[in-house]
Amino acid sequence: MGANSSSISDLPKNEYLKKLSGTESISENDPFWNQLFSFSFPAPTSSTELKLLEEATVSVCKSLVENNPRTGNLGALTKVFLSRTRELRLSAECQNHIFIWQTHNALFIICCLLKVFICEMSEEELQLHFMYEEKSPGSYSSHSEDLLEELLCSLVQLITDTPLLDITYEISVEAISAMVVFLSCQLFHKEVLRQSISHKYLMQGPCLPYTSKLVKTLLYNFIRQEKPPPPGTHVFPPQSDGGGLLYGLASGVATGLWTVFTLGGASSKAATSPELTSPLANQSLLLLLVLVNLTDAPDTPNPYRQAVTSFKNTQDSSPFPSSIPHAFQINFNSLYTALCEQQTSDQATLLLYTLLHQNSNVRTYMLARTDMENLVLPILEILYHVEERNSHHVYMALIILLILTEDDGFNRSIHEVILKNITWYSERVLTEISLGSLLILVVIRTIQYNMTRNKDKYLHTNCLAALANMSAQFRSLHQYAAQRIISLFSLLSKKHNKVLEQATQSLRGSLSSSDVPLPDYAQDLSVIEEVIRMMLEIINSCLTNSLHHNPNLVYALLYKRDLFEQFRTHPSFQDIMQNIDLVISFFSSRLLQAGAELSVERVLEIIKQGVVALPKDRLKKFPELKFKYVEEEQPEEFFIPYVWSLVYNSAVGLYWNPQDIQLFAMDSD
Repeated sequence: MGANSSSISDLPKNEYLKKLSGTESISENDPFWNQLFSFSFPAPTSSTELKLLEEATVSVCKSLVENNPRTGNLGALTKVFLSRTRELRLSAECQNHIFIWQTHNALFIICCLLKVFICEMSEEELQLHFMYEEKSPGSYSSHSEDLLEELLCSLVQLITDTPLLDITYEISVEAISAMVVFLSCQLFHKEVLRQSISHKYLMQGPCLPYTSKLVKTLLYNFIRQEKPPPPGTHVFPPQSDGGGLLYGLASGVATGLWTVFTLGGASSKAATSPELTSPLANQSLLLLLVLVNLTDAPDTPNPYRQAVTSFKNTQDSSPFPSSIPHAFQINFNSLYTALCEQQTSDQATLLLYTLLHQNSNVRTYMLARTDMENLVLPILEILYHVEERNSHHVYMALIILLILTEDDGFNRSIHEVILKNITWYSERVLTEISLGSLLILVVIRTIQYNMTRNKDKYLHTNCLAALANMSAQFRSLHQYAAQRIISLFSLLSKKHNKVLEQATQSLRGSLSSSDVPLPDYAQDLSVIEEVIRMMLEIINSCLTNSLHHNPNLVYALLYKRDLFEQFRTHPSFQDIMQNIDLVISFFSSRLLQAGAELSVERVLEIIKQGVVALPKDRLKKFPELKFKYVEEEQPEEFFIPYVWSLVYNSAVGLYWNPQDIQLFAMDSD
């Protein structure tokens, strides 16, 4: 790097990097560092360029790994950076552009080296490399200081204490990226890390007091969605004489480095996602999710999870219980708005899930909002476009709905919110529909999609659980929603008959050939019957609790009444069919008395009149349908690989060779 650098391909031959990684020790006071930090190559803007940077860094690192035990140059580089960070806040206030630019470049170099070191060696070896000093070969500092821990704490302080200005935006993003890199050792282990040096640094010692401040800063970075300053126009004001060498270098690096933020090219997959408008918000959210999902230490619970699960609204004046550590307050209205606006990304949906599931203050606040449609509609749109989303994103969206439907107030209020012209719903023109009816339509569509494609029983179960939670509060169902409920039952009924027929034929065939193994139709039949029963319970719950509010559902039942005949005497469904059979018989009789050739309007009128006449005591009472989301045992086995896959695909300016990654399967770009 340094003043002569011009492109990534030149890096392995760069005289400054060769000196850094060579056999000569460099003093912390050497002017070399200012020269090293004055580089100006354009930052990578695509996965191809990031890969080139990685490869160039690897060649430098190999020399540094070999020579650093003698030279201690990695430690010297780190100490120079640390000394600069102590002056960073003052430099920002004094608008010292050159100092901040060079400090950013120092951190950029450390981050690039650190990423390769972590990939190539154990944490213990990495720790040793930061302890080596200029002494005899292999000797290291006998001081009590741990330079690696000091570096991590310095990054935390940089993120939390540096004011966010045009000239500090870039170094703030780089500090967050460096912390992600610090924790990336997880990528190179197949199993979830339960003990790690970097985890220990963050959960104990000098980093611990910054827990709530760091979480709060990362959350506010996400909330504010600050865009990067315009490329190249903010770092160094033009000078009348055209600048000088440093101005020219700084202008070049500013333009190049801002390009990566503007284009957001962290990987080939990122290029197809919506344009990244705030790299700072993106990196902050990814780091926050990584921190929250760190495993607990044997004797210490994860403090970042504690902070995320306990923070309160700024308008809440009640004192924090003394038993809650790392507590802080944040503006819930701003947080709610940001969450509503950002649900197109996996990571924002995962944050929403985390807060709803684990922070009771946030959950209570959100359920009390009178504009829940702003949150629910983006979640429904994720489910509606299930073909375009990855399975984890769909799963998170569905669990969010399940958590919301655990609340009776939510289930009532969504039927009072009337929506007009839902443009993304293409199966049918919906000029006016309640939020509750739309939710039912989208969940049923998800079930039907799953039946024909993924056939994921767990997805079915959670979809049906959400419908079951809502069923007692179904109100004024849209006629199309009522039709789709019965259509889903029809689809299940046909599937049931098909499997039953296959089982019968298979059994007949087995009598003539004992050598052929029988398919497990009994298990298939059991699964389908379980789903059918749940659908019958949902219909029954609506009829029992809110029959008078749902004439369209009664109409749909009567229109397809033949569907239910085969289940009246079925031993698995006899009990739950009593009420449905009673309703069908009661209203069929009234329609028969009214004569033939009845219009739709006349049928609905008869149904509404009949609802009043139907004795409620004739409907058998069943236990209330209530399903509560329970996280699986060892949830980290799901969430940690998921979070790191998001980092891999979404982090700005970070690249890992997919062949090196052990945590989850990766295809090479």
